[in-house]
Amino acid sequence: MNSGTALAVAEEALRLADRAAGRAGPACAAAVLRARRDGDTEALSIAERAWGRSLLQSGDVVAAAVHLRRSIAVSARAELAAESRILLAAALLQQGRPGPALREIDLAVPDLDGAGRARARAQRADMLHQLGRLSEAHSEYQVAVPLLRRTGDLLNLQRTLVNRGILHTERHSFGAAEADLTAADQLARKLGRHLATGIIAENLGFMETLRGDVPAALAHLDRAERAIGAEGGQLGPVFMDRGELLLAVGSASEAQEAAERAVHAFSVERRGLLLPGALVLQAQAALLARDWPTALTQARRARRQFLRQQRTEWAELARLIVVRSSLALGLSVSRRGMRDMVAALVRSGWPAAALEARLAAALVLDDAELLGEAAQARRRGPAGLRARGWYAEALLRQRSGDTAGSSRALRHGLRVLDEYSMSLGATDLRAYSAVHRAELTELGLRAALRDGRVAQVFSWAERSRRLVHQPVLPPDDPVLADLLAQLRSVVRNARSARRQVGLEHRIRDHVRLHRGGDFRVVEPVSLAELDLGSNALVEFVQLDGQLHGIGVVDGVSSLVPLGSVADVAGLVERLPFALHRLARRPSPAALTLLEDAAARLDNLLLGPFRVDDRPLVVVPTGPLHDLPWSVLPSRIGLPVTVSPSATLWQSTRFDARPGVAVVAGPGLSGARSEAIAVASLYGVTPWLDATVDRVLGLLRSCGVAHLAAHGRLALDNPLFTSLRLHDGPLVVHDLERAQQVPHTVVLASCDIGRSLVCTGDELLGLSATFLSRGTATLIASVVPIPDLATAPLMTAFHRQLLAGLPAPSALAAAQASLRDRSPQDLAAAAGFVCLGGKSFATAACSG
Repeated sequence: MNSGTALAVAEEALRLADRAAGRAGPACAAAVLRARRDGDTEALSIAERAWGRSLLQSGDVVAAAVHLRRSIAVSARAELAAESRILLAAALLQQGRPGPALREIDLAVPDLDGAGRARARAQRADMLHQLGRLSEAHSEYQVAVPLLRRTGDLLNLQRTLVNRGILHTERHSFGAAEADLTAADQLARKLGRHLATGIIAENLGFMETLRGDVPAALAHLDRAERAIGAEGGQLGPVFMDRGELLLAVGSASEAQEAAERAVHAFSVERRGLLLPGALVLQAQAALLARDWPTALTQARRARRQFLRQQRTEWAELARLIVVRSSLALGLSVSRRGMRDMVAALVRSGWPAAALEARLAAALVLDDAELLGEAAQARRRGPAGLRARGWYAEALLRQRSGDTAGSSRALRHGLRVLDEYSMSLGATDLRAYSAVHRAELTELGLRAALRDGRVAQVFSWAERSRRLVHQPVLPPDDPVLADLLAQLRSVVRNARSARRQVGLEHRIRDHVRLHRGGDFRVVEPVSLAELDLGSNALVEFVQLDGQLHGIGVVDGVSSLVPLGSVADVAGLVERLPFALHRLARRPSPAALTLLEDAAARLDNLLLGPFRVDDRPLVVVPTGPLHDLPWSVLPSRIGLPVTVSPSATLWQSTRFDARPGVAVVAGPGLSGARSEAIAVASLYGVTPWLDATVDRVLGLLRSCGVAHLAAHGRLALDNPLFTSLRLHDGPLVVHDLERAQQVPHTVVLASCDIGRSLVCTGDELLGLSATFLSRGTATLIASVVPIPDLATAPLMTAFHRQLLAGLPAPSALAAAQASLRDRSPQDLAAAAGFVCLGGKSFATAACSG
């Protein structure tokens, strides 16, 4: 055949549409024009089909349907029309019109031979799959795959293996899914289908997400986004899968962002079938963030769209979110149809949805049998599913009055989640994943509060703070080192803010590819084991918007309800404002505001516990992490240690390494003179031009470090909270690469003691990283007052430290000595707190 004929041109356009849909448009248009010019109806039908396929794979499903209908209309042979009907069915389904789509497939099948019929069966399987009819879809795939192999249709075999692999993934048959997707990838590479390899990478990412291997999932999704984007393919499904992954690790805000990107992509591409699924993802992200009204609204919207598309199982999935949101909001839920919802989601073959449906229906119907069915998931499957199974088992035991059995089940679930969390090599993902522990710990805490047993409340208060203290360090990583160096250069030279954000995202994504290492889960210290010595302890815990305090004074424990968390947060928020005013423009009104808020907080938080003048250990929760405790009237001049948990406080070990390092960063008024003054107390030479690498070396070699540098608190991206040094910022990722940290660290920097507080009082930030790496005592500010003149406080603190006082006592004495000086000195001193564990006199020796 002459390669220049209209038919040859059309067939080449069809092959190009298969291989590189995003680039095939011009070739398809040229083929259509050539066929019309030559009056070749067969070539015109194939060219229009090629154009329709190209548009379909590039996301323009409406235009694709137009060209595919034209292909059918001009087809002289029934077989050609049937081939186009297969694609038209796919386009109609993507528009959210399943009825017409299935009718097109039914019209196509009789007019096709063996190979065409195999493709039609594969298409029918995919359509049933997307409609949520997984059992029917699986039966069709089992027929289609052997037929495609027998006819040697490698292209459609590859597509069908991908689709069947997705179905296996959704049913948690991960071995079968991996086998299908791997075989499909080999075929796609053999056929030179670069877009298809990207789509397969996306689905491997989805599989690894459900299987629980987050680093592998991230690697696949990164590869997918690059490959699909390069080929001009549809990125909406990649955003969806990334959102599912972020839900799995507990990052609600990033999952919401991914869902919004998917909604936008599907809206632009007019892919009506996929749009309600993205709305479900948005609702699930809101559910994770405990934004119940948003979850309810989005789920109802998705359910209406699913019902219009006749997708029963998907509609029941949306209904499940409606039920869970309504229960959380305290709204009445109709009992009618609950069992139908459970039956539909069990029938769907989605294990996680079936489990959640049983749990929700069991709560509404008070049905022990449904709880028992849900509890079966605790024995096998991915970590998230097993943990929810243990939650169901705990509810079942609690329902029968078996308090001890319920507690054991909850502890099993927490252990599963801790093991999953520590398989993650990125600090932020480990912190975000704590959100999945919330319902387990809240169930235990609620039962303990109901019984009023202080020891049990204390135990669950400690368990609500994940007791995994062994840090997971990233390995020696030249890629990470290079990216951090680029970031320092960009910041130091004040280059594009967009480039800085881009580098931060690249660093974040790269670190998330690391796997976790060895870890230990520490059993919480009990009240009987707690060795406070002369200290008193007050531990705070919140549940259902209410704050409770556990006090331990002279070996006597008490449990006190303290009121609304929101009310306490409102008082805490007044303190930074008042201190800021005192630092900048002192006024009697600012001082009155500070004193009033401090007195009310003092009475509310510490008044019930009769702490008197004992050294105090505080375990805060929520907004109390940002409280400068030295402003409370009863604590003026008295030591306070703020610790993430009583267990961490008690387990602190003191490394009495000698050596003192004093560093001053650029751009902070008074930093150089402060560093010189502090260094002179120890008889050491201050580092006035230290770089990040130099500081990391000093941290490895000294026992006491004083860092006077400008701090930047990045609550939107807490692992980029930083100290400014002479070659750029030292960020959390730098600190995680340090081989060792000092036992005592002073961060003479505004606001740097604050951390992002995640669910479960997981902390992310520079100060939290020092503590997790092994620093026993950290002195830092939790109040955002810019350009503090901290030298008077710092020199007074170090004199007290050299005199042999433990750090909390040294800080309290230094703060007290400045109260009668200027309002600026008071404001500069008040924001600093002592963070860490048990205190020891440092006996700090000179360098």
